[in-house]
Amino acid sequence: MNKKEIGLKNLAKIDGAAAEVVFDSLKDLAPDLNNLMLKFAFGTIYERGVLNFKDRELITITSLLTQGGCENQLRVHIQASLNVGLTQEEIIETFIHYAPYVGFPRVLNAIFVAKEIFTDRK
Repeated sequence: MNKKEIGLKNLAKIDGAAAEVVFDSLKDLAPDLNNLMLKFAFGTIYERGVLNFKDRELITITSLLTQGGCENQLRVHIQASLNVGLTQEEIIETFIHYAPYVGFPRVLNAIFVAKEIFTDRK
């Protein structure tokens, strides 16, 4: 299996149908970006084996939280976090933990995105 095929396999496990929306929206505009994400992020980084998908998604959502302004990607990765086994409580507690480090506005933004995802999944 090549890196792109591995990336597609990993992405299906992590994001399911949510990834298709992102990839479809980029296929005409930036197909090279799709290939880079598949081959590098999901075909190489996620394949390293030291961390499981649950750990990687926890790292990803906290990174997006700390950057701020990444709510669209946060939506995708909160969904992915739930897909790979994180609970709603773990996600919210992780976000709360970041309040003294990145501030309440970024934490609140992330929690409101999480609330949307949790509500949609019910």
